Amino acid sequence: MGRAYQNRKESIAKTANAKSKVYSKYGREIYMVAKQGGIDPDGNLPLRSLIERAKKDQVPAHVVSKAIDKAKGGGGEDYAVARYEGFGPGNCMVIVDCLTDNSNRTYGDVRNCFTKTKCKIGAPGTAAHMFDHCAIFAFAGDDEDTVLETLMEADVDVTDVESEDGMITVFAPHTEYAKTRQALQESFESIDFETDDIQFIAQTSTEVSGDDVAMLEKFLDMLNDVDDVQNIYHNAQY
Repeated sequence: MGRAYQNRKESIAKTANAKSKVYSKYGREIYMVAKQGGIDPDGNLPLRSLIERAKKDQVPAHVVSKAIDKAKGGGGEDYAVARYEGFGPGNCMVIVDCLTDNSNRTYGDVRNCFTKTKCKIGAPGTAAHMFDHCAIFAFAGDDEDTVLETLMEADVDVTDVESEDGMITVFAPHTEYAKTRQALQESFESIDFETDDIQFIAQTSTEVSGDDVAMLEKFLDMLNDVDDVQNIYHNAQY
């Protein structure tokens, strides 16, 4: 219980440049999801979820519609998922998820972030084995027993249900994302997800202290400045 997870919802952007980066990341992901699963949110659950999350993060409607229109046209960029793993400051474990149309460029940009902060990029599997790939749903409530019972009746392979500070958090294998979301929406009227996502959750944490804290912040800032980087997961505690 009480497992920490990183809500990838962006912090409030303080500058126009920071906002544009948030919008760009959402636009790219919406385009790819719509191109792969169809442009109709009613028939493409990941797209519908992504659009809802974008609205909560105050992404303008024109950014969403432009990405969908782009996918509708069938042309444009052909993005692929790229995942890089390694060790950050203080020997913490790091996973970097990207969407790229040029894997050589993206690898070079991400590797540069590692090398310039004295970190080490590794081979696939270097860090992922120490993380759980989970579907996570958080919403207002305090009766975790009812939620667990509901999910079990819907034959959802739920991993855990936690209740803390008036918020219920459901963890399930990432393969159960659609099934879990549908069961929750059908069972609890007007449910409003604070978190609706698939993330990597660290199984253990690594304490980062001293000069490594500043280096970690620099490392994360550099990664966030890479256009192709979508999400960063780590097990650092500081």
